[in-house]
Amino acid sequence: MSLFDRIIGITSIIVKQLLRDHRSIALIFIAPMIVMSLIGFSFQDQPETLNRTAPAIIATMSLVFVFMLTGVSFLRERLEGTLDRLLVTDTTKIELVFGYLFGFLLFALIQSTIILFFTVYVVSIDYSGRIIDAYIILIILTITSVSLGIFISTFAKNEFQIIQFIPVLISPQIFLSGIFISVEQLPWYFKPLSAIAPLTYANRALRNIMSGYKIEEVIIEIGVLLLFAFILLILAIMSIKRN
Repeated sequence: MSLFDRIIGITSIIVKQLLRDHRSIALIFIAPMIVMSLIGFSFQDQPETLNRTAPAIIATMSLVFVFMLTGVSFLRERLEGTLDRLLVTDTTKIELVFGYLFGFLLFALIQSTIILFFTVYVVSIDYSGRIIDAYIILIILTITSVSLGIFISTFAKNEFQIIQFIPVLISPQIFLSGIFISVEQLPWYFKPLSAIAPLTYANRALRNIMSGYKIEEVIIEIGVLLLFAFILLILAIMSIKRN
């Protein structure tokens, strides 16, 4: 069996297992719409504020939801012994991580798609760019978020610990990525931290795209997000232990 066949085999296992979890599937579809509806109605009388913060909200919600989905699901697979059973076979850690990456990515992209299109067409924000360009940015952010979720879940012992990582890893990015205060106005000692936050580049890219920029004008932000995804994947592969 080839490398590709083994990765696809693992991916199909993950997809089938997630599809059997009807409650999680329902939350994948419903939770983003509820949260984005609350945000949209909260800013109903402040359309300018909503339009200004919408790109950052889309990126942040995608990061949070995808991180939780991936982290909890991967942890569950590890605790149930699925990872160990796969590693007992000829499956390598690289095949394992990429198999899980593609499996989780399918559902994570569904969540990110719902967040983007619900915000643009239902919440009805002003949008000047091409929707496909924004979607490309969101796909790259989703890959980064899935990689982060897989990596972090290797250190957690239960689902509650996955949630505890959110204020440690996600919340600082929200404050450092330019949602409330532009990165340029941050104190000098926070700017290096902002530079290593994936959300900073996702927010900047989405804000520019939704303001009318072309995709090639945010190529630096795209490259940095891809670099984050690559580094996190390498860390995830290295962190998996054979028990």
